[in-house]
Amino acid sequence: MKLSLSSSPHQRVKRDTGQVMRIVIYAMIPGMIAQSWFFGWGMLIQAIIAVASALIFEGVILYLRKRPIERTLTDYSAVLTGLLIAISIPPTLPWWMTIIGVFFAIAVAKQVYGGLGFNIFNPAMIAYVVLLISFPAAMSLWLPAATHAAITPSFLDSASLIFTGFTTSGYDVTQLRTVAGGASMVDGVTMATPLDTLKTDLTQGLTYSESLAKPTFDGSLFDAAGAGWGWVSLAYLLGGLALVKTRVISWHIPGSMVISVFVCAAVLHLVNGDLYASPLFHLLNGAVIVGAFFIATDPVSASTTPKGRIIFGAAIGFWVVIIRVFGGYPDAVAFAVIIMNMAVPLIDYYTRPRVYGKNVSSKRGAK
Repeated sequence: MKLSLSSSPHQRVKRDTGQVMRIVIYAMIPGMIAQSWFFGWGMLIQAIIAVASALIFEGVILYLRKRPIERTLTDYSAVLTGLLIAISIPPTLPWWMTIIGVFFAIAVAKQVYGGLGFNIFNPAMIAYVVLLISFPAAMSLWLPAATHAAITPSFLDSASLIFTGFTTSGYDVTQLRTVAGGASMVDGVTMATPLDTLKTDLTQGLTYSESLAKPTFDGSLFDAAGAGWGWVSLAYLLGGLALVKTRVISWHIPGSMVISVFVCAAVLHLVNGDLYASPLFHLLNGAVIVGAFFIATDPVSASTTPKGRIIFGAAIGFWVVIIRVFGGYPDAVAFAVIIMNMAVPLIDYYTRPRVYGKNVSSKRGAK
Protein backbone atom coordinates (compact mmCIF):
# COMPACT_ATOMS: atom_id res chain seq x y z
CA MET A 1 0.00 0.00 0.00
CA LYS A 2 1.23 3.49 -0.84
CA LEU A 3 0.67 6.59 1.25
CA SER A 4 0.27 9.82 -0.71
CA LEU A 5 2.13 12.56 1.10
CA SER A 6 1.11 15.24 -1.38
CA SER A 7 -1.14 15.55 -4.38
CA SER A 8 0.07 14.36 -7.76
CA PRO A 9 1.99 15.65 -9.69
CA HIS A 10 3.68 17.49 -6.82
CA GLN A 11 4.84 14.32 -5.06
CA ARG A 12 8.61 14.21 -5.40
CA VAL A 13 9.52 11.65 -2.75
CA LYS A 14 8.10 8.18 -3.35
CA ARG A 15 7.87 6.10 -0.17
CA ASP A 16 5.72 3.12 0.70
CA THR A 17 3.81 2.85 3.96
CA GLY A 18 6.51 0.85 5.75
CA GLN A 19 9.21 3.40 4.94
CA VAL A 20 7.05 6.31 6.11
CA MET A 21 6.15 4.60 9.38
CA ARG A 22 9.77 3.66 10.09
CA ILE A 23 10.98 7.22 9.52
CA VAL A 24 8.32 8.54 11.89
CA ILE A 25 9.39 5.98 14.50
CA TYR A 26 13.04 7.02 14.12
CA ALA A 27 12.02 10.67 14.57
CA MET A 28 10.32 9.77 17.85
CA ILE A 29 13.50 8.31 19.36
CA PRO A 30 14.96 11.61 20.74
CA GLY A 31 11.68 12.38 22.50
CA MET A 32 11.34 8.85 23.85
CA ILE A 33 14.88 8.97 25.22
CA ALA A 34 14.21 12.31 26.93
CA GLN A 35 10.89 11.05 28.29
CA SER A 36 12.55 7.93 29.71
CA TRP A 37 15.39 9.99 31.18
CA PHE A 38 13.05 12.26 33.13
CA PHE A 39 10.15 9.92 33.87
CA GLY A 40 11.77 6.52 34.18
CA TRP A 41 11.94 3.14 32.51
CA GLY A 42 8.18 2.71 32.61
CA MET A 43 7.64 4.34 29.24
CA LEU A 44 9.94 1.86 27.50
CA ILE A 45 8.22 -1.06 29.23
CA GLN A 46 4.85 0.34 28.19
CA ALA A 47 6.19 0.62 24.63
CA ILE A 48 7.06 -3.09 24.62
CA ILE A 49 3.63 -4.02 25.99
CA ALA A 50 1.77 -1.73 23.59
CA VAL A 51 3.69 -2.70 20.45
CA ALA A 52 3.52 -6.43 21.20
CA SER A 53 -0.22 -6.34 21.91
CA ALA A 54 -0.86 -4.16 18.85
CA LEU A 55 0.86 -6.69 16.58
CA ILE A 56 -0.98 -9.59 18.21
CA PHE A 57 -4.40 -7.93 17.95
CA GLU A 58 -3.77 -6.88 14.35
CA GLY A 59 -2.57 -10.36 13.39
CA VAL A 60 -5.54 -12.14 14.99
CA ILE A 61 -8.07 -9.78 13.41
CA LEU A 62 -6.45 -10.07 9.98
CA TYR A 63 -6.56 -13.86 10.32
CA LEU A 64 -10.25 -13.76 11.21
CA ARG A 65 -10.92 -11.43 8.27
CA LYS A 66 -8.91 -13.71 5.98
CA ARG A 67 -6.62 -10.84 5.00
CA PRO A 68 -2.86 -11.06 4.33
CA ILE A 69 -1.12 -10.93 7.69
CA GLU A 70 2.60 -10.57 6.97
CA ARG A 71 2.26 -7.69 4.52
CA THR A 72 0.07 -5.69 6.90
CA LEU A 73 2.14 -6.35 10.01
CA THR A 74 5.32 -5.28 8.23
CA ASP A 75 3.93 -1.87 7.29
CA TYR A 76 4.80 -0.74 10.86
CA SER A 77 1.47 1.07 11.32
CA ALA A 78 0.59 -1.09 14.33
CA VAL A 79 4.07 -0.52 15.78
CA LEU A 80 3.68 3.25 15.44
CA THR A 81 0.22 3.15 17.03
CA GLY A 82 1.60 1.20 19.97
CA LEU A 83 4.44 3.68 20.47
CA LEU A 84 2.10 6.68 20.33
CA ILE A 85 -0.07 5.09 23.00
CA ALA A 86 2.98 4.30 25.15
CA ILE A 87 4.27 7.88 25.17
CA SER A 88 0.80 9.26 25.91
CA ILE A 89 -0.04 7.23 29.02
CA PRO A 90 1.53 7.38 32.50
CA PRO A 91 4.69 5.22 32.66
CA THR A 92 3.32 3.16 35.56
CA LEU A 93 -0.16 2.51 34.17
CA PRO A 94 -1.21 -1.11 34.93
CA TRP A 95 -0.36 -3.42 32.05
CA TRP A 96 -3.94 -4.56 31.50
CA MET A 97 -5.14 -0.99 31.02
CA THR A 98 -2.50 -0.49 28.34
CA ILE A 99 -3.70 -3.60 26.55
CA ILE A 100 -7.32 -2.41 26.72
CA GLY A 101 -6.29 0.86 25.11
CA VAL A 102 -4.37 -0.92 22.37
CA PHE A 103 -7.35 -3.20 21.70
CA PHE A 104 -9.62 -0.21 21.11
CA ALA A 105 -6.99 1.41 18.88
CA ILE A 106 -6.44 -1.62 16.66
CA ALA A 107 -9.70 -3.55 16.78
CA VAL A 108 -12.23 -0.71 17.00
CA ALA A 109 -10.68 2.50 15.67
CA LYS A 110 -8.75 0.79 12.86
CA GLN A 111 -9.96 -2.66 11.81
CA VAL A 112 -13.69 -2.07 12.27
CA TYR A 113 -13.43 0.59 9.55
CA GLY A 114 -11.52 -1.73 7.23
CA GLY A 115 -7.91 -1.29 8.30
CA LEU A 116 -5.21 1.24 7.47
CA GLY A 117 -6.41 3.81 4.97
CA PHE A 118 -10.09 3.56 5.95
CA ASN A 119 -10.14 4.64 9.61
CA ILE A 120 -11.67 8.08 10.15
CA PHE A 121 -10.27 8.56 13.67
CA ASN A 122 -6.69 8.52 14.88
CA PRO A 123 -6.39 5.08 16.56
CA ALA A 124 -3.90 6.15 19.24
CA MET A 125 -6.09 9.05 20.31
CA ILE A 126 -9.16 6.83 20.50
CA ALA A 127 -7.18 4.58 22.84
CA TYR A 128 -6.13 7.53 24.99
CA VAL A 129 -9.67 8.90 25.28
CA VAL A 130 -11.11 5.47 26.13
CA LEU A 131 -8.53 5.03 28.90
CA LEU A 132 -8.97 8.58 30.20
CA ILE A 133 -12.75 8.26 30.43
CA SER A 134 -12.66 4.72 31.83
CA PHE A 135 -9.76 5.07 34.28
CA PRO A 136 -9.37 8.81 35.06
CA ALA A 137 -7.55 8.29 38.36
CA ALA A 138 -4.94 5.91 36.94
CA MET A 139 -4.41 8.11 33.88
CA SER A 140 -3.47 11.05 36.12
CA LEU A 141 -0.77 9.20 38.07
CA TRP A 142 2.38 10.53 36.42
CA LEU A 143 5.58 10.21 38.43
CA PRO A 144 7.60 13.37 39.14
CA ALA A 145 10.65 14.02 36.98
CA ALA A 146 13.81 12.28 38.12
CA THR A 147 15.33 15.68 38.96
CA HIS A 148 12.58 16.28 41.53
CA ALA A 149 11.99 12.76 42.84
CA ALA A 150 13.06 11.44 46.22
CA ILE A 151 13.01 7.88 44.84
CA THR A 152 13.67 7.04 41.19
CA PRO A 153 12.35 3.58 40.21
CA SER A 154 14.84 1.22 38.61
CA PHE A 155 13.96 -0.90 35.60
CA LEU A 156 12.86 -3.76 37.86
CA ASP A 157 10.89 -1.37 40.08
CA SER A 158 9.13 0.08 37.03
CA ALA A 159 8.27 -3.38 35.71
CA SER A 160 7.01 -4.41 39.14
CA LEU A 161 4.84 -1.27 39.38
CA ILE A 162 3.27 -1.96 36.00
CA PHE A 163 2.56 -5.64 36.63
CA THR A 164 1.90 -5.73 40.40
CA GLY A 165 1.22 -2.13 41.50
CA PHE A 166 4.23 -2.01 43.84
CA THR A 167 7.98 -1.60 43.53
CA THR A 168 10.33 -4.29 44.78
CA SER A 169 10.66 -2.20 47.96
CA GLY A 170 6.90 -2.07 48.50
CA TYR A 171 6.13 1.49 47.34
CA ASP A 172 3.04 2.15 45.27
CA VAL A 173 2.62 4.93 42.69
CA THR A 174 1.01 7.32 45.15
CA GLN A 175 3.98 7.07 47.50
CA LEU A 176 6.48 7.57 44.68
CA ARG A 177 4.64 10.74 43.63
CA THR A 178 5.52 12.31 47.00
CA VAL A 179 8.78 14.19 46.66
CA ALA A 180 10.76 16.89 48.41
CA GLY A 181 14.38 16.48 47.50
CA GLY A 182 15.80 14.56 50.40
CA ALA A 183 12.75 14.90 52.64
CA SER A 184 10.86 11.95 54.00
CA MET A 185 7.98 10.47 52.07
CA VAL A 186 5.48 11.72 54.63
CA ASP A 187 6.76 15.30 54.66
CA GLY A 188 7.04 15.59 50.89
CA VAL A 189 4.95 17.55 48.43
CA THR A 190 2.55 15.59 46.24
CA MET A 191 3.51 16.09 42.60
CA ALA A 192 1.13 16.31 39.65
CA THR A 193 1.48 17.08 35.97
CA PRO A 194 1.87 20.80 35.21
CA LEU A 195 -1.55 20.95 33.56
CA ASP A 196 -3.20 19.25 36.55
CA THR A 197 -1.39 21.54 38.97
CA LEU A 198 -2.43 24.74 37.22
CA LYS A 199 -6.08 23.72 36.83
CA THR A 200 -6.29 22.73 40.52
CA ASP A 201 -4.54 25.88 41.72
CA LEU A 202 -6.80 28.19 39.70
CA THR A 203 -9.90 26.55 41.16
CA GLN A 204 -8.46 27.17 44.63
CA GLY A 205 -7.99 30.89 43.98
CA LEU A 206 -4.26 30.96 43.22
CA THR A 207 -2.92 32.98 40.29
CA TYR A 208 -0.96 31.62 37.35
CA SER A 209 2.28 33.15 38.71
CA GLU A 210 1.70 31.63 42.15
CA SER A 211 1.17 28.22 40.59
CA LEU A 212 4.48 28.46 38.72
CA ALA A 213 6.26 28.84 42.07
CA LYS A 214 5.37 25.27 43.03
CA PRO A 215 7.91 22.38 42.92
CA THR A 216 6.06 20.93 39.92
CA PHE A 217 7.68 23.54 37.69
CA ASP A 218 11.27 23.70 36.53
CA GLY A 219 12.07 27.32 37.33
CA SER A 220 15.24 27.33 35.21
CA LEU A 221 15.63 27.29 31.42
CA PHE A 222 11.94 26.65 30.77
CA ASP A 223 10.26 28.83 33.39
CA ALA A 224 6.76 27.96 32.21
CA ALA A 225 7.43 24.24 31.83
CA GLY A 226 6.94 21.52 34.38
CA ALA A 227 10.06 19.74 35.57
CA GLY A 228 11.42 17.77 32.62
CA TRP A 229 8.55 18.59 30.30
CA GLY A 230 10.35 21.40 28.49
CA TRP A 231 13.23 19.14 27.48
CA VAL A 232 10.85 16.38 26.41
CA SER A 233 8.90 18.81 24.21
CA LEU A 234 12.14 20.11 22.70
CA ALA A 235 13.30 16.58 21.88
CA TYR A 236 10.03 15.76 20.11
CA LEU A 237 10.23 19.11 18.31
CA LEU A 238 13.63 18.18 16.88
CA GLY A 239 12.24 14.88 15.62
CA GLY A 240 9.19 16.63 14.17
CA LEU A 241 11.30 19.19 12.32
CA ALA A 242 13.31 16.31 10.85
CA LEU A 243 10.07 14.86 9.47
CA VAL A 244 9.25 18.19 7.84
CA LYS A 245 12.74 18.54 6.37
CA THR A 246 12.66 15.02 4.91
CA ARG A 247 9.16 15.71 3.50
CA VAL A 248 7.58 12.84 5.38
CA ILE A 249 5.04 15.38 6.61
CA SER A 250 4.24 18.88 5.36
CA TRP A 251 4.53 21.98 7.51
CA HIS A 252 0.87 22.91 7.20
CA ILE A 253 -0.66 20.96 10.11
CA PRO A 254 2.11 21.29 12.72
CA GLY A 255 2.78 24.91 11.80
CA SER A 256 -0.85 26.00 11.94
CA MET A 257 -1.52 24.01 15.11
CA VAL A 258 1.44 25.49 17.02
CA ILE A 259 0.64 29.02 15.84
CA SER A 260 -3.01 28.57 16.75
CA VAL A 261 -2.18 27.37 20.27
CA PHE A 262 0.22 30.29 20.71
CA VAL A 263 -2.23 32.92 19.43
CA CYS A 264 -5.28 31.64 21.33
CA ALA A 265 -3.30 31.32 24.57
CA ALA A 266 -1.72 34.76 24.06
CA VAL A 267 -5.11 36.43 23.64
CA LEU A 268 -6.43 34.89 26.85
CA HIS A 269 -3.22 35.65 28.73
CA LEU A 270 -3.39 39.30 27.65
CA VAL A 271 -6.98 39.50 28.83
CA ASN A 272 -6.10 38.16 32.29
CA GLY A 273 -2.55 37.04 33.04
CA ASP A 274 -3.50 35.87 36.53
CA LEU A 275 -6.19 33.51 35.32
CA TYR A 276 -4.91 32.25 31.96
CA ALA A 277 -1.54 30.61 31.32
CA SER A 278 1.06 32.00 28.94
CA PRO A 279 1.45 30.67 25.39
CA LEU A 280 4.79 29.11 26.36
CA PHE A 281 3.09 27.16 29.14
CA HIS A 282 0.63 25.61 26.68
CA LEU A 283 3.33 24.78 24.14
CA LEU A 284 5.83 23.22 26.54
CA ASN A 285 3.48 21.17 28.71
CA GLY A 286 1.36 18.22 27.74
CA ALA A 287 1.16 16.79 24.24
CA VAL A 288 1.00 19.87 22.00
CA ILE A 289 4.35 19.29 20.27
CA VAL A 290 3.85 15.53 19.98
CA GLY A 291 0.32 16.12 18.75
CA ALA A 292 1.37 18.70 16.18
CA PHE A 293 4.10 16.63 14.52
CA PHE A 294 3.29 12.97 15.22
CA ILE A 295 -0.47 12.68 15.84
CA ALA A 296 -2.42 15.33 13.94
CA THR A 297 -0.33 14.62 10.83
CA ASP A 298 -1.69 11.08 10.46
CA PRO A 299 -2.13 10.85 6.66
CA VAL A 300 -5.32 8.78 6.93
CA SER A 301 -7.43 10.70 9.44
CA ALA A 302 -6.13 14.23 8.70
CA SER A 303 -7.15 16.64 5.97
CA THR A 304 -5.52 16.04 2.60
CA THR A 305 -5.61 19.44 0.87
CA PRO A 306 -3.03 22.18 1.61
CA LYS A 307 -5.66 24.71 2.69
CA GLY A 308 -7.54 22.00 4.53
CA ARG A 309 -4.45 21.03 6.50
CA ILE A 310 -3.98 24.60 7.66
CA ILE A 311 -7.61 24.80 8.77
CA PHE A 312 -7.39 21.34 10.36
CA GLY A 313 -4.25 22.18 12.37
CA ALA A 314 -5.47 25.62 13.41
CA ALA A 315 -8.80 24.23 14.60
CA ILE A 316 -7.03 21.56 16.67
CA GLY A 317 -4.91 24.27 18.30
CA PHE A 318 -8.02 26.30 19.06
CA TRP A 319 -9.80 23.36 20.68
CA VAL A 320 -6.71 22.43 22.71
CA VAL A 321 -6.65 25.84 24.39
CA ILE A 322 -10.43 26.05 24.82
CA ILE A 323 -10.74 22.59 26.40
CA ARG A 324 -7.68 23.10 28.60
CA VAL A 325 -8.92 26.44 29.90
CA PHE A 326 -12.68 25.93 30.08
CA GLY A 327 -13.10 22.14 29.94
CA GLY A 328 -12.85 19.43 32.54
CA TYR A 329 -9.69 17.72 31.24
CA PRO A 330 -6.22 19.24 31.75
CA ASP A 331 -4.78 18.08 28.41
CA ALA A 332 -6.98 18.22 25.36
CA VAL A 333 -4.92 17.14 22.34
CA ALA A 334 -6.67 13.79 21.97
CA PHE A 335 -10.15 15.32 22.19
CA ALA A 336 -9.22 18.12 19.78
CA VAL A 337 -7.80 15.68 17.22
CA ILE A 338 -10.87 13.41 17.37
CA ILE A 339 -13.25 16.39 17.05
CA MET A 340 -11.44 17.57 13.94
CA ASN A 341 -11.18 14.03 12.51
CA MET A 342 -14.98 14.17 12.26
CA ALA A 343 -14.76 17.44 10.34
CA VAL A 344 -12.17 16.27 7.78
CA PRO A 345 -14.67 15.30 5.00
CA LEU A 346 -16.30 18.73 5.24
CA ILE A 347 -12.95 20.54 5.27
CA ASP A 348 -11.67 18.60 2.28
CA TYR A 349 -14.91 19.19 0.36
CA TYR A 350 -14.68 22.96 0.65
CA THR A 351 -10.91 23.22 0.15
CA ARG A 352 -10.41 20.92 -2.82
CA PRO A 353 -8.34 22.52 -5.58
CA ARG A 354 -10.28 23.85 -8.55
CA VAL A 355 -10.17 21.58 -11.59
CA TYR A 356 -7.86 23.08 -14.22
CA GLY A 357 -9.84 24.97 -16.85
CA LYS A 358 -13.03 25.25 -14.82
CA ASN A 359 -14.49 28.74 -14.55
CA VAL A 360 -15.79 29.05 -10.98
CA SER A 361 -17.47 32.38 -11.75
CA SER A 362 -19.55 31.06 -14.63
CA LYS A 363 -23.25 30.75 -13.99
CA ARG A 364 -25.38 27.90 -15.08
CA GLY A 365 -27.36 28.86 -18.14
CA ALA A 366 -25.21 31.90 -18.97
CA LYS A 367 -24.82 32.57 -22.67
